[in-house]
Amino acid sequence: MADVPHHLVRWTGLAGSIMLSVAAFLGGALPDGDLRPNPVKIWLGPNGPLIIGLWLFGTAAMAVAWWTLRDRVPSARWALVTAGLWVLPFLFTPPLGSRDAYAYACQGASYANGISPYEYGVSTLPCPWLDTMSYIWRDTPAPYGPLFVVLSGAVVAATGSLIGSIALFRVLAVAGVALTAACLPVLARRCGVPVERALWLTLASPLVGVHLISGVHNDALMVGLLVAGLAVVVSRPGRPWPLLAGGVVLGLAAGIKVTALVVVPFAALAAITGGFSLRALLRHGTPVVGGTVATLFGVTLAAGLDLGWITGLSHGNEVVAWTSPPTAVGQTVNYLALPFGQHIDALPVTRAIAVLVLAAVLVWLWFRARHREPLWHAALALTATVALAPLFHPWYWFWPLALLAATAQRTWWFSAVTVYAAFLVLADGTGLPRYTKTVGAPLMTLFVIVVAVRLVRSAKEARTAARQPVPVE
Repeated sequence: MADVPHHLVRWTGLAGSIMLSVAAFLGGALPDGDLRPNPVKIWLGPNGPLIIGLWLFGTAAMAVAWWTLRDRVPSARWALVTAGLWVLPFLFTPPLGSRDAYAYACQGASYANGISPYEYGVSTLPCPWLDTMSYIWRDTPAPYGPLFVVLSGAVVAATGSLIGSIALFRVLAVAGVALTAACLPVLARRCGVPVERALWLTLASPLVGVHLISGVHNDALMVGLLVAGLAVVVSRPGRPWPLLAGGVVLGLAAGIKVTALVVVPFAALAAITGGFSLRALLRHGTPVVGGTVATLFGVTLAAGLDLGWITGLSHGNEVVAWTSPPTAVGQTVNYLALPFGQHIDALPVTRAIAVLVLAAVLVWLWFRARHREPLWHAALALTATVALAPLFHPWYWFWPLALLAATAQRTWWFSAVTVYAAFLVLADGTGLPRYTKTVGAPLMTLFVIVVAVRLVRSAKEARTAARQPVPVE
């Protein structure tokens, strides 16, 4: 595929985005859509084969076009223009792949009416658009940061309508993607990664148009602020005021989704000039960490909210899908126990173990990053966070994707995960993993075992190589 003309790739991806946009109008996550859909009902419904065909071929066209040029992008300008063309059709579609936009609007309505979405579910108001929301999220607290709660309330107050709210949420998503595009080159240049490749892998990925722009997920704004904060930090290392400003931007990112806090310890390392030392860390890292923490708590207090998003995060455990590795392992253990007459629930155990493993991995990565590139290790930290979380949605993969694109030397592995994620959810938000768990969970468990074995072998080989005496010439 190395000799495929660039213009053919551009128009193939655009054709895919147009097909997906048509699928959004015919059978996307529409306000009056079926809240309990399944693939069979979609197929037998109005335009069912056409909707599924447009989704399948549209996603495939975008994924193949993006994959084809992942290591040979002509220029940064070409990447930006092409990614912009691919996103354009999604600016005007109903939500694709998720009903989260309606949850944002309902939580914003609660806040605008003086009700904390951290204390009460949106059914308490009740939300005027409650019938558009998935049943599972109607009585659970919001899992989003205080800044996004405030923004949601402002959006609903400004528009007073569901369609207007979704339009403004889409503007915020576009702003987040634009911020990523503006700041990502700074990170790529620091890590010696071609800027055009980093922009292509991030912005032209099939996740952006479907899940960030059409799906209006707040992950777009979170990642944009995260990349911007890191860019400020690495542009002015060792300078207190710019480092404080970078910390403030990272705090705003955490105010959208608390996941952004994962990169802050690595940002503190990136702020150091010269070699690592405890003194240098305290001197240069403190403005970054202090700015982040002060901003997050300042926004929380200014909004009149508390730390209720912590409770909201725990409700993600109510969704069971094998796309999360620890969840898949728990499901597989449950299946293996059935032939022996045992009906057990291993999910709480496997998920708890995953949390402990994640904590250990994050600490290990930070200690490694002291004398290596902190941004690369921040990307790995976000990757581990997504991999070991109890729940995985396709748009979650955009968190590490942006940093991996700007820091990684090998692209195939995270590009493969991106393509895999693009096919997980149908146009109306129906998750295919829900209907493939008996096959998907064991396969994911096998994959986890293979990866774990390879990592252990690599670690042993690295230790053996380190013990080898250096030959004297």
